[in-house]
Amino acid sequence: MTKSLIGHSKDLGDNFIIRRVLPALEKRSVGPFVFFDHFGPVPVVTGEELVVRAHPHIGLATITFLYDGVITHRDSLEVEMDIRPNETNWMVAGSGIVHSERSKFDPKYEVLEGIQTWIALPKEKEQISPSFQHLSETEIPVMKQKGLIFRLLGGKFLDLESSAVVHSPLFYADIDVKMDADLIEWQLSPEEEAGLYIARGAIESEGESYAVGSMVLFEKGTKVSFKAKQNSRLMLLGGEPLKEKRHLYWNFVATSQELIESAKERWAKDEFPKVPNETDRIPLPN
Repeated sequence: MTKSLIGHSKDLGDNFIIRRVLPALEKRSVGPFVFFDHFGPVPVVTGEELVVRAHPHIGLATITFLYDGVITHRDSLEVEMDIRPNETNWMVAGSGIVHSERSKFDPKYEVLEGIQTWIALPKEKEQISPSFQHLSETEIPVMKQKGLIFRLLGGKFLDLESSAVVHSPLFYADIDVKMDADLIEWQLSPEEEAGLYIARGAIESEGESYAVGSMVLFEKGTKVSFKAKQNSRLMLLGGEPLKEKRHLYWNFVATSQELIESAKERWAKDEFPKVPNETDRIPLPN
């Protein structure tokens, strides 16, 4: 039987609800992906539904993708960038970066909803210089067939290749699939595993039904196989599994506890780079 994960709901405050799927007790990572959050949908009334003050990261890349709404990203590289639906923000933390995220009112959107994932950097690259890359909707490769739109947000898959700069073999894609689409079957390589997350709608895979909040897991060398039971929005993620164990603490990811402790000390001593015009920051958890 196909394995799956179920996201657990968390209230981040002010009724801002997320579903956290990774990490899970049953599966700590899928390919190099170590963190997966589905946030919203929440109604946008004031534009301040999401306020994430300045906070640090090390050892990972964060990817933000929106279904609805607008978020303003600011970071210590002096980048300020609005992200809108069907776009991506790729932020590589490496040796250390600080950023903030805030929702923004836009009359086009009544709700805010999206996905944020973290990719653990390979051990030999976890201390590289931080960087940021924004990809607009027109820069994202798209494959269309009957009842299906496949947007490759990062990596390589189905003869598509994203211009997102990645640091290990992976794939990450947004899938819009209709009820009238045929059964989908995509072969994974012997080195790559995958997860298929249901953000909207419902699917069937190998005789099992899955609804919003579920992530279906596919082992290395198998086929990603599914059929839409409703018009659905899915996220496909995966790649080669991590070779080493990862330590996760707060916003830090590393192959050694020493790197985590160093990052904790640097943040406590205010030694990380600053985000311009950001005076408020999130303290270390107790």
